[in-house]
Amino acid sequence: MQQAASAPLLPSRIASALPPNVPNPDPDLRRYAPATERNRQPILDVLQRTLPASGRVLEIGSGTGEHAVFFAQAQPGWTWLPSEGNAEMLPSIQAWIDHAGAGNVEPPRVIDVQTTDWGVTSVDAIVCCNVIHYSAWDTTPALLDGAARLLRPGGVLYLYGPYRRGGLHTAPSNEAFDQWLKQRDPAFGVRNLEDVQAEAARRGLAAGPVIDMPANNLSVIFTAG
Repeated sequence: MQQAASAPLLPSRIASALPPNVPNPDPDLRRYAPATERNRQPILDVLQRTLPASGRVLEIGSGTGEHAVFFAQAQPGWTWLPSEGNAEMLPSIQAWIDHAGAGNVEPPRVIDVQTTDWGVTSVDAIVCCNVIHYSAWDTTPALLDGAARLLRPGGVLYLYGPYRRGGLHTAPSNEAFDQWLKQRDPAFGVRNLEDVQAEAARRGLAAGPVIDMPANNLSVIFTAG
């Protein structure tokens, strides 16, 4: 599933500076999601406390690829497996890998979470940031199905984004964001945390810590049995 950003993705700064129809002599396929620079360090802090120090980490919804290289470079023991539902994002992800020289990041792959075969063997952790509110609700059970299939015993599923708690928004800004999402697509929306936890429990994923994050987001953690 594609990771969407809170603002439009920005193409390479080099390419955007060129006049129209002028070939870029040094093409840079990296895209930029402005929110990434703001949230990547707080997310990394939680991941380093929560995930094993080494192992295979599958990222669902890698978006531009910025998170993948930042996290992998900070934790050399992780082998990072970036993925996207939107094949158009793969060149940006690969460009970030190449630019960073990140040897512990595998080539990006297309994963449609609605399928039952993700083309990946068992993993130690799954990381999914800013995906479930930018997708229809049936994406969430499908994501949890995949986590139940692929996570090794004791493996961690990490979800990041805004949530309702007890059916209520946690901040006016989240309520406004929810309305904006539904204007883009009525199937999108900020999900109830308790609904996600209930779906996870049905699949044998034990609820772990729920951690408050900047900008009224949450880190939501589950563990495979």
